Amino acid sequence: MRPGRIVLLVLGALSALLGLGLLAGAGVAGWANYQQRDNGYFTTPSGRFAADSYALTSPRLGAPAQDRFSDTAPVNVPGSIVIRGSAADPTRQIFIGIAPQAAVADYLADVKHSEVTDVRLSPFRAQYLAVPGSRTPPQPAGQGFWTASATGPGAQELKWDLQSGNWALVIMNADASTPVAVDLQAGVRSDVLWPIFVGLLIGGLLLLAVGVPLIVAGAAGLGRGLPSPAGSPPSPSTLPRRPGQGYGVQEPWTHSAGQPVAAARPGAPPYSVQPYAVRPYPVPPYPAPPDAHAAPPGAGGVVYPARLSGYPDPNLSRWLWLVKWLLAIPHFIILFFLWFALIVVTVAAWFAILFTARYPRSLFNFSVGVVRWHWRVSFYAYGALGTDRYPPFTLARTDYPADFDVDYPERLSRGLVLVKSWLLAIPQLLIVAVLTGTARTWTVRDGAWVQEGVSISLLGLLVFIAGVILLFTGQYWRGLFDLVLGLNRWIYRVITYVALMRDEYPPFRLDLGPMDPGDARRVPDAVPPAGPAAALRPEAQNPAAQNPEAPDTVDRPATGGPGEPDGAPQPGPAVPPRP
Repeated sequence: MRPGRIVLLVLGALSALLGLGLLAGAGVAGWANYQQRDNGYFTTPSGRFAADSYALTSPRLGAPAQDRFSDTAPVNVPGSIVIRGSAADPTRQIFIGIAPQAAVADYLADVKHSEVTDVRLSPFRAQYLAVPGSRTPPQPAGQGFWTASATGPGAQELKWDLQSGNWALVIMNADASTPVAVDLQAGVRSDVLWPIFVGLLIGGLLLLAVGVPLIVAGAAGLGRGLPSPAGSPPSPSTLPRRPGQGYGVQEPWTHSAGQPVAAARPGAPPYSVQPYAVRPYPVPPYPAPPDAHAAPPGAGGVVYPARLSGYPDPNLSRWLWLVKWLLAIPHFIILFFLWFALIVVTVAAWFAILFTARYPRSLFNFSVGVVRWHWRVSFYAYGALGTDRYPPFTLARTDYPADFDVDYPERLSRGLVLVKSWLLAIPQLLIVAVLTGTARTWTVRDGAWVQEGVSISLLGLLVFIAGVILLFTGQYWRGLFDLVLGLNRWIYRVITYVALMRDEYPPFRLDLGPMDPGDARRVPDAVPPAGPAAALRPEAQNPAAQNPEAPDTVDRPATGGPGEPDGAPQPGPAVPPRP
């Protein structure tokens, strides 16, 4: 990977993330400014405050030493507060006052009062600190130290412009009697919320305007730099196609080498040729089926243009999976930035598809590379626990036992791009949420509904069970591994569709096993192959496979069908096609 492009990507991601943070702050400031709609104040619900004392005060008024309080000269602060209240007993009058803390401390010296230490609004609950005393205070309205006050029967309202200094709020009965029980509502207004909102909004947009182009430029450079094991792919228009070849359910059959060759169901919509050759593994770590003519795992499934494969290590460590969360931390940090860049690239690709019907190839390679990187880390860690081999730090395809690839589409629908990610994908997203989400339930606590959840998903539970079995037996159960790979294959197909990389709708089907059905298909070349890779192609090992219309002379087991002698060579599928 090119260092310069990586620097562009990192700087762009940091700039865009900081811009999104500023925009989030702008949203909070704008919401708070909008909430100042109750006569210009952001108000709380009304709550009952009650204590068996002479006064309710704001915190830290119990110290008798006057030198604790500074005599700061009042300075206007852009904002104000409002206190609305009424006595719980309609026959009593309420007093609300604000004064310097030093003056209030002198007034309530040796007077039994209660400091409000904590207030919770949902559900409403107030906590108090009782301050003992033996003296009865004089009536508060007759004192001259109040900066602002309101007193009388019924509902009273006090408004006060904020000033610097140490101030105290006091709530009492107007006749200085005990106990005190009042219903209060507080509100605040700030005149700086609107300028803060505008400043954060402009700053966030500017940072996004810088970060997004850097991300796109870095991603395009990295995508152009990804190596292709098979070289540049030929144009799909130059490749001959068997009738009906394309996206659909496979009808598996084999040639003389016992290698699977797939012909898709007739009538299925076509898709483009895969851009990269399937990389063979020198020694397949997954045990081959005992029947030489049987299709490998996944060979009879759905051929989707996004292909996910994963081959488990034959000798997995019993205990290493317990610490893989720690070992994979460097990958998690990198993937955080890569996924953020992928989101930005997907938005850019949305506009490109809308106007050109094409996903820019360099950006497409980058997007596929990010998902590939994520799958390798998931296969190593807690998406499958399939290998102890540490994932490589690269977007390109490697010989790692887990791989992901997507066929590049020559054209994409301008209409589908408007609705497929958020509307058409809803059924698939709901299924993925069941597979990867956590269980949630609602319970009543303290008179309010709260949400509680179980912090493990279905896929996570299956992987955890596999890990426990591995810990005690040293084996990864093959059936469990096949199911885990099938679930991951479903999830990554949905990711491909939501990320706008393909228009074909993901199938509602679990294709189990390590090999993706798409890796078992064969697209014949239009020209004779060249280079060492030609020896890996099935037609190089079996020239008769190049002509699907030629008679099949492979020795096959006797079918014993009506009118057919036992032991006669039979063309067609060696394994029964799926219905």
